[in-house]
Amino acid sequence: MAIPAKTIDEVLNELDLIIDETVADNNFLGIFAYVYRRTTAQIKQAILENQFGDNERMELLDVEFANLYLTAYQQYRAGKTCSSSWMAAFNAKNDSITIMQHLMLGMNAHINLDLGIAAATIAPADKLPLLKTDFMKVNQILSGLVNEMQRRVSKVSRLMFLLDLAGKNTDELIVNFSMSKAREQSWNLACVLAVLPVHGQKPVIDLADEAVSAFGSVIKNPPGKFLKFILKFIAYFEEKNVKYIIVKLREV
Repeated sequence: MAIPAKTIDEVLNELDLIIDETVADNNFLGIFAYVYRRTTAQIKQAILENQFGDNERMELLDVEFANLYLTAYQQYRAGKTCSSSWMAAFNAKNDSITIMQHLMLGMNAHINLDLGIAAATIAPADKLPLLKTDFMKVNQILSGLVNEMQRRVSKVSRLMFLLDLAGKNTDELIVNFSMSKAREQSWNLACVLAVLPVHGQKPVIDLADEAVSAFGSVIKNPPGKFLKFILKFIAYFEEKNVKYIIVKLREV
């Protein structure tokens, strides 16, 4: 793996390698890798269409953001230490939880923790406010992927509709939280980190990592007997072959 990546195209290539690797291993880390690749490709297209106020800066942010995930994955594969948030996601790679939960674990670590760090790195101190409009515009782009993602996941998770019947549209709540609300939280983290010297950022990052990791535990093992039962029931009947899952997720 060529890390750190320097361009979005290099990020996409690295994500393809991870997808291929997880397919070969038949572990569920490929689910997040695929969805993240789909998202990154969408951001690349938006940059090519000059949809941001500063498209060059947006590519720098996207690459910085991606490298945090790529590095964590490489560290995990090498048996080295990475953030607790990513460990929670990576260690669940073979767990019998739903496809949506596997996806959420990755989104939780990457958006709730990594995104704020990346934003503060690209736009420290008084430069951060200049990034906000473009940062928030990404939410609009990602919102268009919500229905697409749910439709594609439903191909390999035929009983996901049971979450709707539980009465809370839990599937939509899961996706919208991870895509939108988590980005708002990551902006708050970026605002704190941006005004701190580099040596003063670690305690804040460590505290955030602890909180995000704790939320990962809730994603994996949510409260409420009924919800746990529904999730286990859904997971039992879901497709288990990661290669087949990703093939179906790629279908138009």
